[in-house]
Amino acid sequence: MARYIWTRIGLALVALLGVLLFVFVAARLTGDPTYLLAGDSPTPEDIARIHAQLGLDKPVYVQFFVFLGALAHGDFGQSIHYHQSVISLLAERVPATIELVVAAFVLSQVLGIAFGVVAAINRGTAIDLALRTLAALGQSMPNFWLGLVVIMIFAVGLGWFPTSGRTSLLSLVLPTITLALYPLAATMRITRSSMLEAMGSEYVRYLRAKGIRPALIVCKHALRNALVPITALAGSQLSFLLGGTVIVETVFAWPGLGSLMVDAVHARDYPLIQAAAILTSTAVVFLNLGVDLLFGIIDPRIRYV
Repeated sequence: MARYIWTRIGLALVALLGVLLFVFVAARLTGDPTYLLAGDSPTPEDIARIHAQLGLDKPVYVQFFVFLGALAHGDFGQSIHYHQSVISLLAERVPATIELVVAAFVLSQVLGIAFGVVAAINRGTAIDLALRTLAALGQSMPNFWLGLVVIMIFAVGLGWFPTSGRTSLLSLVLPTITLALYPLAATMRITRSSMLEAMGSEYVRYLRAKGIRPALIVCKHALRNALVPITALAGSQLSFLLGGTVIVETVFAWPGLGSLMVDAVHARDYPLIQAAAILTSTAVVFLNLGVDLLFGIIDPRIRYV
């Protein structure tokens, strides 16, 4: 088990280093922020001065090592666009993103697993067909389109929810549904498939022959043995949700990390782009590490793979 854990941690650290390099390069591909800061008609002296202030006059590899050194000390720098500490900006926006991601994840997992189990139990019936149709629709509709549709129907048309912002719990409902629908559909499909496989196994037939109650067989035995693929998908769903917040937060003007990243890209705010991307990517890397370690607990055979 110890070897399995250290191997997974080592792979996570390598992935994290790759992420840092990618984020550093990608931030610079968004363009030079100098011309946004220097005004309409900058002189060569103005450009050189701003380059020196931002450290862009150094070779790229030197900038990268300076970047790594600052990260090692927890220094993400100052935002070029907002003129304040990047850490303070992230601290303001991260809670809103966590709130949205957690709400969407809980909704997608609870309903996805429940619908998947119901569909498996009622295989081949109208209930199964209706749930599979819902799953197909959920995986077919893009977030930005779905967000606009629910705004038009439930916010503008019916007036049940706010159209945008983060003012109350009602403001959370439409963004959560929009973000959660795709992972909910995916979870339902994998749960149904895993449950059908588990319920068709020899040990389930043996339990039925012994007269064990069907509800106990489904909840205690079949669902438990179907947990490995469901857990694997749950880890990737969290990663998807973190990435999906960029679109959903923009559509609903949700004041989170995703909308902040969009503003930073438009402003070519290198420090803010880097910090937001690193925070998100680091969360994804460690989420995947946590899922890998959880696999070793759920199914000990995986430790030897």
